Amino acid sequence: MNIGTFAPNYNRIVDKTQIPTCNIMGVNIAAINMDWLLDFTDKNIKDLSGDYMCVSNVHTTVTSYNDADYCTVQNGGIMAIPDGGPLSTVGRKRGYEKMERTTGPSYMGEILKISAEKGYRHYFYGSTEETLEKLYKALTENYPGIQVAGMYSPPFRPTTPEEDAAVVKRINETKPDFVWVGLGAPKQEKWMAAHQGVIDGFMVGVGAGFDYFAGNIERAPEWMQKCNLEWVYRLMQDPKRLFKRYLVTNTKFIWNAVIRGK
Repeated sequence: MNIGTFAPNYNRIVDKTQIPTCNIMGVNIAAINMDWLLDFTDKNIKDLSGDYMCVSNVHTTVTSYNDADYCTVQNGGIMAIPDGGPLSTVGRKRGYEKMERTTGPSYMGEILKISAEKGYRHYFYGSTEETLEKLYKALTENYPGIQVAGMYSPPFRPTTPEEDAAVVKRINETKPDFVWVGLGAPKQEKWMAAHQGVIDGFMVGVGAGFDYFAGNIERAPEWMQKCNLEWVYRLMQDPKRLFKRYLVTNTKFIWNAVIRGK
């Protein structure tokens, strides 16, 4: 199954209409906060197996606005959470008072904290072998009793149908509750959409989450996160790669979502 295709005839068990959403530039962003999301996860984790959740920010939202297929991917999972602070800010201005920035790495961290108690099993798909080794060491040291069901670093090229089938079999045999996907956007969302109903586990695309927990990069200080300035911190860490992206996407977001009300 190649990235970019979609899983056919997926029958969702969880009622998606119970999730409040705010449509921003065509993407149905979940109008939620972390407490709501953790309670939702606790109540539905078994029924979420086979489904996926997007961790959405300004970049993915603007990309979706320009790419109808990717917008379908963003809206095709159980929900797209407001990882980017500007998304929750726009949502609150549109009347969703309880909507707060709910980041992928923070969600991952909260789930990891309770994993031993809940008996959750985790599979990690993405990144490099070196990062996965560091991630495993960090997880087992910082979260006693955590069950790491498996890890896999996919090749940096399109996989063949045979390779993909082998990976799906490998993941499903470990019986994970969560399948954390760290391929970066938009690749990780397309991969999850292509494997909806095929992977036995709740897929969550966490982007740089693997690097954060492996200790490769540091997250912004808490005060910067609360002030929606984590993007500034990331820009300082990787200006060459992120400057153009932020300049283009932030400008488009402000014009369309904030000024035009899209």
